[in-house]
Amino acid sequence: MPSERLHAVINGDVQGVGFRYFVMREARPLGLRGWVRNRDDGSVELVAEGEKADLERLLEAARRGPSQAYVSEVRVDWSAAAGNLKPFDLTF
Repeated sequence: MPSERLHAVINGDVQGVGFRYFVMREARPLGLRGWVRNRDDGSVELVAEGEKADLERLLEAARRGPSQAYVSEVRVDWSAAAGNLKPFDLTF
């Protein structure tokens, strides 16, 4: 059972640069559950559940982003896992 939930909103040049696919490729090998999506305001939002150390690895990757991205800000909220997320995927 996952122990933590990460909710992050990433701002900068993060749409149209493969950011969501980058996050998904980082999250899946860690065994995280959750999703990532583009938001109408130009940011990217992600929700993930798993062990805290794995979520911190994902957050570190999100702060870096793919080479074509520029991350200017990452807003983060932590909470207890709800256990209701599917294997990590994109949402549209």
